[in-house]
Amino acid sequence: MPTSKNCCSIHYRWVYVFLLFSLTALFPAIAAKKAKKATIKPTETPIEIADEALWQMNYSKADSIYSAELHNNPCNADLHWKMARLQVSLGESFPKGNFDARMLHYRKAAEYARTSISLDSTNAKGHTWLAASLGMMAEKIGTKEKLKRGQEIKRELDTALRLNPNDATALSILGSYYREAANIGWFKRMVGNAFLGEVPKGNYTLAEKAFRKSISIDPGIIRSYHELALICIKSGNKEEAISLMKTALDKPILIESDKRRIEEMHALLKQLTKE
Repeated sequence: MPTSKNCCSIHYRWVYVFLLFSLTALFPAIAAKKAKKATIKPTETPIEIADEALWQMNYSKADSIYSAELHNNPCNADLHWKMARLQVSLGESFPKGNFDARMLHYRKAAEYARTSISLDSTNAKGHTWLAASLGMMAEKIGTKEKLKRGQEIKRELDTALRLNPNDATALSILGSYYREAANIGWFKRMVGNAFLGEVPKGNYTLAEKAFRKSISIDPGIIRSYHELALICIKSGNKEEAISLMKTALDKPILIESDKRRIEEMHALLKQLTKE
């Protein structure tokens, strides 16, 4: 028969075992809670939520948040260029035949971009999106006005890239500028200089360099692949053009104009693979 002392010893031993198992069971729960806590993302700011909505092409949500933030922070240069970017995207969401609606948003984009520059002229994005909005506004204007606007676009792109040489969007737009300038033959250039003023200068080599750098900095910009592929087709480099477009087709669509480019690349690939 166990003594009182032995009973106490057995009792404490069972208490110890119970506590040991309790703590052993508890530690994984604590560890799990810590792991769960560690994986919780930090709370997104309203501007980050608006940016995400923009890339999801939920323009009404992005507009609502940006506008509310701008109401509270009217002197925030970043908010103004982000609104310019949004307005360009909204303009592109309308069919090309709906010229008036497109132009309304492009004009608003230019206003927001100019305000951003007036608030902070050292913010590269303000200059980038002013150049973008001016380029989009050049859809249906006369040759003389288009050439004048081309000078301002180039000036804004040069400023943007001086402030931030790694601005992938500015580089992509610059590539388009050089590609368009290269399409002006020597005769048109001569006529332009004689009767219309200075004609934009550029060539396919400069355009290709700008597009390649844009892709190296931000591999997600579909327009850079598309436009570089067009240059490759022009120079007879069909294999690289096909490779560039196939790569672009795997990228997520982030803006409305990406949809049009995707369609054009599908048609080009079909044509090139038949040849």
